Amino acid sequence: MIARLWQRDTSLFAPATAPAAVHAAVAHRLGWLDTPVTMRPRLAEIREVLAGARADGLTNMVLLGMGGSSLCADVLRQSVPFAREAANLTMLDSTDERTVLQVANAIDARTTVFLVASKSGSTIEVDALERFFRAWAERGLGGNAGRHFIAVTDPGTPLAAHAAAAGYRHAFINPPDIGGRYSALSLFGLVPAAWLGIDLDAMLTSAADMADRCHETPDRNPGYQLGMFMAEHATAGRDKLTLLPTVPFGMWIEQLVAESTGKDGRGTLPIVDEPAGKVAAYHHDRAFVAMITDRGNHTDAFATELERAGHPVFRIDATSSTLAAEFFRWEFATAVAGHGIGVNPFDEPNVSDAKARTKTMLNHYLAHGAWPERADVTRHGEVERRRIGARADATPGPGYVALLDYLPTDRNRMGMIERTRLRIRRQTNAATTYGVGPRYLHSTGQYHKGGPNSGHFVLMSAADETATEIPGAGYTFSVLKHAQALGDVEALAAAGRDVLHVHLTSASDEPSMLMERVLSE
Repeated sequence: MIARLWQRDTSLFAPATAPAAVHAAVAHRLGWLDTPVTMRPRLAEIREVLAGARADGLTNMVLLGMGGSSLCADVLRQSVPFAREAANLTMLDSTDERTVLQVANAIDARTTVFLVASKSGSTIEVDALERFFRAWAERGLGGNAGRHFIAVTDPGTPLAAHAAAAGYRHAFINPPDIGGRYSALSLFGLVPAAWLGIDLDAMLTSAADMADRCHETPDRNPGYQLGMFMAEHATAGRDKLTLLPTVPFGMWIEQLVAESTGKDGRGTLPIVDEPAGKVAAYHHDRAFVAMITDRGNHTDAFATELERAGHPVFRIDATSSTLAAEFFRWEFATAVAGHGIGVNPFDEPNVSDAKARTKTMLNHYLAHGAWPERADVTRHGEVERRRIGARADATPGPGYVALLDYLPTDRNRMGMIERTRLRIRRQTNAATTYGVGPRYLHSTGQYHKGGPNSGHFVLMSAADETATEIPGAGYTFSVLKHAQALGDVEALAAAGRDVLHVHLTSASDEPSMLMERVLSE
């Protein structure tokens, strides 16, 4: 299997009898295999463009992206010690109005460059953010605003055309044969890495070393071993891939693995940032990956306890690896896992359903000034609930609970989520995930609709206090976010999932506090 993957044998992921177009689509998503080599000639371009931006006094970067276009950069921002000369990097992958306005109020247009990242060049969230900040920059900078924007996209996209027409400082054109979630070592990851002062040569060298190791035989191949671990245990019913401990690149792994494997009723679901528990708290649907930084430390000892209790554990020696190497290892492993599970890890067949339903919701709102009425909504004061039961063929067992959060941001959020996840596990033994909307639509959203029907979904939304227009769109960020929430509820329901939608009908200064009370009932 290893040799066939490196030879781009598309029959690993599509039946030999499948139409030629299916095999061509798979072949068009395998460029990530060569990024440690093919990206080296692009380093001079990256350095020249960013050096020019710094020379013009731009010291702060705001990355506007979603999913694979932003998660790698967020990992690097959180994980890599900043060099003294490294500029600031702010991530914005949200359509929450409070979050957007907080960023706008915290930056200075004169010293800020916006990195607009979208593989397709038409991602609705990225387009909305670009429209808002371009108008914001034009108010302060006039005709010079375009020089404060840089794009990363594929050839021939609407974003590439817009960048040229709007006078962007530069448009980085990424190889089109690299899927978004496999793009960490492409320009989508390298441009923000360079802005952070990371040594790009060392980064690609480390990734190349891991790629060489992934050419080895199965007993010496770290990517193959991890991929087969995921596949073998997922097909045996241990499809909750639990990461120990909390690791900075957990969200990136979550997107890569969940979106790649969660389809055709199969897959493995990464469980990240879950509060730690005792061994007895974990059901027999778990497989564990332990990042070991020191032999004999708490994580190593806990992994041994799990093994003694019969849980499978895959250990990764984090002391002898780097982020770049792990990016490649997990990409390779996910491709192997897709083959082992029997799915195509390079498509996302259920993502378009939620997008289409969001568009329908937006069109309805624009036509009627209100959302569609739902007969199955019950109202309790300021709280609306809509419960949609799962089909009778739902997978038995504790499954998992996904908390899907479209609430306005506030300082109490993570504490509330952690307490809720602990309560759910104590009461049900179920694994839990937490997704911020609409970000998770580009991550675990595929698994939710396409993976095993074992999920219970609690989607939380609220009326926003603000009404910030998206220039040229005809609606606000609040309307867009709520359309995405409603669209996903409909997509989950159409897939026969067990869904509870809880909506606060009036804004609250502390929505998380109220939501915690609602969820505890």
